[in-house]
Order: sequence, then C-alpha cells, then structure tokens
Amino acid sequence: MHTNYATEICEMIETAAKIRGTGIARRNPLYIAQKLQEGKSIIAFAGNQVIGFCYIETWEHEQYVANSGLIVHPDYRYVGLAKQIKEKAFALSRKRFPEAKIFGLTTSLAVMKINSDLGYKPVTFSELTTDASFWKGCASCVNYDILQRTQHKMCLCTGMLCEPNKPQKTF
Repeated sequence: MHTNYATEICEMIETAAKIRGTGIARRNPLYIAQKLQEGKSIIAFAGNQVIGFCYIETWEHEQYVANSGLIVHPDYRYVGLAKQIKEKAFALSRKRFPEAKIFGLTTSLAVMKINSDLGYKPVTFSELTTDASFWKGCASCVNYDILQRTQHKMCLCTGMLCEPNKPQKTF
C-alpha cells in the first residue's frame, strides 16, 4: 500500500511550497496514507525513492473530484513525469467517478499547461465545489487570507475544471 511513504511525500510537498513561495497547502501524513490505502493516489518511484505523487478526493457526494498534491522530486523535473502522473490521476478519476467534474487549483504554469492538455478550462471559483471541508484544506497555504477575505471567490491560484460530458482527450 506504500503508506510508509506518506511522511516523505508530505515533506516533498512542504519543501516545494517553501521553494516556490507561491502557496501550496501542506498535507498531513495520515491523510496521504489514507489516500494511498484507498487506491486514490498515483505514486512514482525510482528504485525505493518516491519521485512523484498525486491523489484524488471527491466532494459533494462525488459530483466533484479534485486532483491534488501533485509533486515531483526536483531531480526528476522537466522530463515529463508530472504530465504522466497527472494523466494517470485523471484516468483514475474518470474510471472511479465517470460523471464527476474534475477540478484543481494551481499557481504553477506547468500544471496549468498539463491540465489544459487534458481538457480542463480555467474557471472562477464559483464553478468549483462549495464544500467547506475542501476550502479548509487551503488553510495551511500562505495565501489563505486572500481566500478568506474573498469568501472563497478568488485567490492567487487558478481554478481549472474538466466536465465529464464534454469531449476529452484519451490516453
């Protein structure tokens, strides 16, 4: 189940957040372990080293699926690994929740490009889930005050959405 890698994954996410300085919500190792146990994650290895990760989470009775926590170890960036992980997370989302709208929040231009290639469109936050527990997950981000001040209507992140009944790319 790879749950023993949860802390390492969380450390990768937190390190990336500090380096980028643009805001990435921290994750709890128990939460990441749960995603690994539930089969709601994609994990990439080089030998025994975790080099990439992403997980999926459902909101509003499976009407929405977020692809979250995308991270690639710095030594493995710029080789297409993030795109491969995101494609697999997207396929997992489609397989397990075929009618759900898939969404994500990001400040990363590279992730915006990957999402766009998968059929996501930039949207206002009003088109995303209204589930308070999703937005609470942003609380550890350095930009959370912006999100609070705007009543979850905007932040520095770009919201991107892919709807199930619109034509999608296949893999």
